Amino acid sequence: MVRIKLQKMRLFCFSALLIFFTLTTQAQGQTPVTNYNKALADSLGADEYGMKWYVMVMLKTGTKQIKSRDSLQWLYKGHVDAINEMTSSGILIVTGPMGKNDKNFRSFYILNTSKTDEAQKLMSENPAVKFGLFDAEYFFWYGPAALPTYKRFQPMVEAKKP
Repeated sequence: MVRIKLQKMRLFCFSALLIFFTLTTQAQGQTPVTNYNKALADSLGADEYGMKWYVMVMLKTGTKQIKSRDSLQWLYKGHVDAINEMTSSGILIVTGPMGKNDKNFRSFYILNTSKTDEAQKLMSENPAVKFGLFDAEYFFWYGPAALPTYKRFQPMVEAKKP
């Protein structure tokens, strides 16, 4: 009888240790990925976490005041044309206006590059930045490598074009 209790106790301890080690090993390990697509990850420049570096540009109210309505319209048209060109080329991933804020941020861009010199060159070609209507600040941003792929779905949810 004592022998049976001892065997049961050993079996219980062994089972408890096995469960403990299994749970702690799983907790320390990475979550298994079942739908990983290496070719897609490589084509998007993803690291092992599916992320990559971008340059985020924050446009602020510039130092120049433009009084001429015609000049202002010309600069805004050039600004929109620059946005459209960068979008068409695939370098501009996301952009949008900012709400009122105490930092004078007007708009932001997420550019599909990890090089600030490339971002600065692109922004210097935007007439609104070039003439000082907007000032640009540059930041590195670590985000999802698949972010550029949302664009193929965006037209499906737009009832009107701006």
